[in-house]
Amino acid sequence: MNWITGTLGSSIGKKLMMAITGFSFCGFLAAHLAGNLTIYGGKEAFNGYAAHLHALGPLLTVAELGLLTFALVHVITGLTLFLGNLKARPVRYAVNKSAGGRTVGSATMPYTGVILLAFIIFHLMNFHFVDKTDTTIFNIVANAFSNTGYVLVYIVAMVAAAIHVSHGFWSAFQTVGANHPKYMPLFRTVSIAFAVVVGIGFGFLPIYIFLLA
Repeated sequence: MNWITGTLGSSIGKKLMMAITGFSFCGFLAAHLAGNLTIYGGKEAFNGYAAHLHALGPLLTVAELGLLTFALVHVITGLTLFLGNLKARPVRYAVNKSAGGRTVGSATMPYTGVILLAFIIFHLMNFHFVDKTDTTIFNIVANAFSNTGYVLVYIVAMVAAAIHVSHGFWSAFQTVGANHPKYMPLFRTVSIAFAVVVGIGFGFLPIYIFLLA
């Protein structure tokens, strides 16, 4: 038990928790996007997808609680690492160079993370924790995306998600020990491709619904 506590409490342990929870969220994004794409099949297809999810009953509840737990671990651990890095280097470098593979994604991870956290809360309040009496999920989505402001917020959040994933995905592979010169370029390419799919896949949905309204 002391070994486990010591490992998870270390910098490496925290990064490992970030990697594991990060992988889980990438999997969730892929599954969630696949489900959301049914909206292109029309109202019945999208409502059918939502009904199928709710039919899972307790399994859906367990999955939601698992995602919530992972989210708390990811946010708290990420914040701890960020504050630890600030404490270790309280004074910024005079020149911010992009050497050493530093990218927009790696440089903005804490900030895109905060944007995503705020958006998730906003998203849940507008889609999950709403009165679904005498309405359907398609109508809720259509009403939300008839608002130009919400469409813009959603698009900005998806850009932030794409930037966050572009670094986080390949970085997670590196953390779990897949840091091999032969494979890392492939992981980077896959990460960028996945980030583009996430950004465009989710980002175009509100535009599509807005144009239908």
